[in-house]
Amino acid sequence: MAKTLTRAMAFAVFFLVQIVTAFAQHAPNSTPELAPALRIGAGDMIEVTVFGEPDLTGRFRVGEKGEVSVPLLGPVAVAGKTAEETAAILNQSYVQAEILNSNRAYVTVFIAEYATQGILVNGEVKSPGLYPALGVRMLNDIITAAGGVTPTSSSKVVITRKTDPENPITVDYIPESLTPVVPRVQIFPGDTITVPLAGSVYLLGSVGRSGLYILEGRHVLTVEKAMALAGGTTRGANVSHAHIVRTLADGNKEDIVFNVNLILKGKAPDLALKDGDILYVPTSNLKLGVMQAINSAIGIGTQVVTYRTAFQ
Repeated sequence: MAKTLTRAMAFAVFFLVQIVTAFAQHAPNSTPELAPALRIGAGDMIEVTVFGEPDLTGRFRVGEKGEVSVPLLGPVAVAGKTAEETAAILNQSYVQAEILNSNRAYVTVFIAEYATQGILVNGEVKSPGLYPALGVRMLNDIITAAGGVTPTSSSKVVITRKTDPENPITVDYIPESLTPVVPRVQIFPGDTITVPLAGSVYLLGSVGRSGLYILEGRHVLTVEKAMALAGGTTRGANVSHAHIVRTLADGNKEDIVFNVNLILKGKAPDLALKDGDILYVPTSNLKLGVMQAINSAIGIGTQVVTYRTAFQ
């Protein structure tokens, strides 16, 4: 009986080992792929630390020829090298020059400033341009340095990596909402941040708050929601002949006439607004044509305020 039990246990252990081995051979590799190491270029600042030798430690600027002058060695070519490769070169050079003992030599290199590989920020930010990559930089740091986003910015931000330009990354970025969305995404030298222009609609005429309303892209803005955002209609509004003026693909204008009250009372289907639409509620005694009245309202300029829809 004991011998039979022993054989059964041995068989079970063997069977379990086979299953685990097979799973390990077919399991997908979950280790994330590392981004290629960044290379040193002319104008960059490197920080060299030599263990136990403070006189050899310091920050050094890479010259136009791609060389850096370090204590007791003079010019050393480092352009095109990674920080790790540069550390190995300096370590070997100090040993060969008999400045350091091979048993005690330990050099580390950190790229403190990427002068030649800035971060480009464009699109709907207040100060677009090229920003230096100093140390570890996060998405919010760079956009803040660019003055923040404009009122007409999209809630999406596109990040294009220098190491993988064919596969841009799109992330939500809504720093000023009631529940801020600020992703912790690291930005590397050579990357590009693009803040697109958000979709928008004009709400004009006899409404409580006329202006340009930004579409966040995550919710459909309908006539009913738009009227709520605009504070409803004002006294004297001709609610039975409101207009949605839409620009078609061929450039022609489409005028959609609808009754606001019927939609608000659920007696007519709600209408979805699209990017570029103009929702116009005229007054009862309007004598101007619809497009003339709309152009006049938009032409007010500074009196047309931009609103961001608070769907988040």
